[in-house]
Amino acid sequence: MSDARANAALSLDLRVADPRWEALGDVDALAAHVLGRAAVRMKTSGELAILFTNDAEMRVLNSQWRGLDKPTDVLSFPSDQPEIPGQPQYLGDVALGYETALRDAETMQRPFPGHVSHLLIHGFLHLLGYDHIETKDAQVMEPLETEILAGLGWPDPYASGPYAGDPNVEDGPGS
Repeated sequence: MSDARANAALSLDLRVADPRWEALGDVDALAAHVLGRAAVRMKTSGELAILFTNDAEMRVLNSQWRGLDKPTDVLSFPSDQPEIPGQPQYLGDVALGYETALRDAETMQRPFPGHVSHLLIHGFLHLLGYDHIETKDAQVMEPLETEILAGLGWPDPYASGPYAGDPNVEDGPGS
């Protein structure tokens, strides 16, 4: 990737489908700040869409795309569009579900903005091809999440909480 592309801006198409997300304040600014830091760390640029929605819509999306009839906190849909020289690369879509994200933050006793920041980074890394299903892949993805969050002033999300080695939790944030 060229240095010019690595330094180019990340463009967000953000939609707040559930007004409860406004409890975070300026959701656009939060997403731009968090994902801007992630893009700089990952030396990537492009365009992506972010949907801040609710559990009902997340359940439909999770069922349709993953075959799981339940809501989840974050889903990522990497783009399969080819790169067009001279045009920003479309990276894909990330969707976040309000109720599950809030409940998880409360259960883990984490500030909601910090948890949402983690979910945004998690989803973004999925768009870039990172995964955590296999242990060897998680050993690459999770430290990246932790590093980016630390740069934003948030603690390591894997150091404590229900998905830090808890066998009852599938795989941390949803995919």
